[in-house]
Amino acid sequence: MPTTLTHRPSLSPDPTNPVLAPTRPLAYDHIVTDARQTAIAMARRLRDAGHLAYFAGGCVRDRLLGKDPKDYDIATSATPAEVLRIFPGANEVGAHFGVVIAKSHGHAVEIATFRTDGSYRDGRRPESVTYSSPEDDARRRDFTINGLFEDPENGDVIDYVGGRSDLEAGILRAIGTPAERFAEDSLRLLRALRFAVTLDFEIEPATWSAITDHADGLRRIAAERIRDEFSRIITLPARARALEMLVRSGLIHHFLPEIMALIGCEQPPEWHPEGDVFIHTKIMLAMLPAEAPLELCLAVLLHDIAKPPTQTRDADTGRIRFNGHEALGATMTRDILNRLRYPNQVIDDVSFMVSRHMQFMNVRHMRVATLKRFMAASTFPLELELHRVDCASSNGCLDNLDFVLAKRTEFASAPLIPTPLVTGRDLIELGLTPGPRFRELLDFLQTEQLEGRMNHRESALAWIKNQLSEGH
Repeated sequence: MPTTLTHRPSLSPDPTNPVLAPTRPLAYDHIVTDARQTAIAMARRLRDAGHLAYFAGGCVRDRLLGKDPKDYDIATSATPAEVLRIFPGANEVGAHFGVVIAKSHGHAVEIATFRTDGSYRDGRRPESVTYSSPEDDARRRDFTINGLFEDPENGDVIDYVGGRSDLEAGILRAIGTPAERFAEDSLRLLRALRFAVTLDFEIEPATWSAITDHADGLRRIAAERIRDEFSRIITLPARARALEMLVRSGLIHHFLPEIMALIGCEQPPEWHPEGDVFIHTKIMLAMLPAEAPLELCLAVLLHDIAKPPTQTRDADTGRIRFNGHEALGATMTRDILNRLRYPNQVIDDVSFMVSRHMQFMNVRHMRVATLKRFMAASTFPLELELHRVDCASSNGCLDNLDFVLAKRTEFASAPLIPTPLVTGRDLIELGLTPGPRFRELLDFLQTEQLEGRMNHRESALAWIKNQLSEGH
């Protein structure tokens, strides 16, 4: 599968020792963090007690790539009971898997005993583990680039799985037999894509074949685990490539099949010269800022999800239309995100943005009060970006965006929705009972206030009293 590979620093092992590969000098030597010093001190305490202790996994990978690791994991020959004696007060969070969390100077370090795993009947976790050697521990991990160890004392990298050469080549490769690794934990199918996209790596052919052949393994995975992994994927800067890989691998069939209908769903060429709905959506995702929040990424992904079921062609002109796709899209979005167990606030915000994404075409014709209410939504800053990439990825017309941005500047001197001149309490004191008429009066007064035709409480109260005296 194609990928753009950038130049990577040489990570080749010492040819005189294929396992112990000195790392000095390397690009990461200048990186010194409090977290690293804390982890080194913890490893030293384990060693002073007579145990092996290595940095393991992602922290080794990231430092070899010149990145500052976010956290550090230690793999050790010490059993959990021995780790707890060395670090009193540590938390045994995974007794079955030999994992202890120790804290020092505000940093938490995961300390895990070298182990081999038993069978994975549920496609998630082993039924048993056996404490073992560093080599066995490395070989039970997922990908070669995550199977590296580092000696905290001298910086040597211990490589039993060929991870260092794969880092140098920009290759993501499953350790051992790929099908076995994915059968053990099917969430690795999604993790493989995330690592490849995050690092701009190519997935080697055997690993890619195993992903496509075993994509239905995701059916065994809880929706919450898929949601968390998918959220990480869709918020990556290269999220457009990630979406393409999810489709090509077949993985998306098993948790978001609605996306497949976007492929080949034609659009009016005069408004969408870029192509079908899937191409349009991919371009939009690519145009988002690198740090775009989850809600915006999901809204872009799903904003046109209802175009396939609402597509019609004019009998006379052949023009393609998608009448009501924003309303149906909001319903479909809510169903999809509920299925993936997203939090209620995320569901509400994303479906709301999908429901309103076509309203920007009307902003120049809205009354001032209507426009202010439209702009006052908490999601409006994200909706602006959704509209920007929607237009920029298709017809390129940004007139409505420019109009709204100008209005935002114009309205900036005062709150879009000011404090009401009259409240419900005022209406009750005047003898009104809450009900439909109650709401109508308050809405009318707010509209007059937003339009600038009523600016004083006294005049608002006088208008209400006049309505009551006339029996309205």
